[in-house]
Amino acid sequence: MSTQPLVTRAREQPQGDEEAATELKLGEFQNVPTLTLSEARLLINAVLDHRKTSGREFQETEMLRSTQDYLDVFARFKQKENIEAVERLLSTQTHPFESFERSQLGTLCCETAEEAKTLVPSLVNKIADQDLQDLLDEITKLRTFVD
Repeated sequence: MSTQPLVTRAREQPQGDEEAATELKLGEFQNVPTLTLSEARLLINAVLDHRKTSGREFQETEMLRSTQDYLDVFARFKQKENIEAVERLLSTQTHPFESFERSQLGTLCCETAEEAKTLVPSLVNKIADQDLQDLLDEITKLRTFVD
């Protein structure tokens, strides 16, 4: 019985000093405002609606359609009121989250504090598990599971 050698390839090294680990190192993006997928969907749809109603001509590209399709599938919040409520919850003074952390929590919609801290490691020393769980539970209440 002959065994085939494992085929491997070298892992590409990340460029720059960006790292979303226990300590956020986002390089040139460190203090850049970020959006959740739901906010991005809301923003793109508002811009497109404005362009259509103002009579401005624009070209709907394949990239734009693909982006809209992606956001329609993966944006967790569809209603403007819920998107704004999530942002308010994540921006409270009791939770000193970075913009990146807020957008990750609002996009991922984790069920447990453990899951959130695994996916967003910079939260580990920032917020107690129970406080994070309470926040996640509030976010979950805002989700609607129908369009």
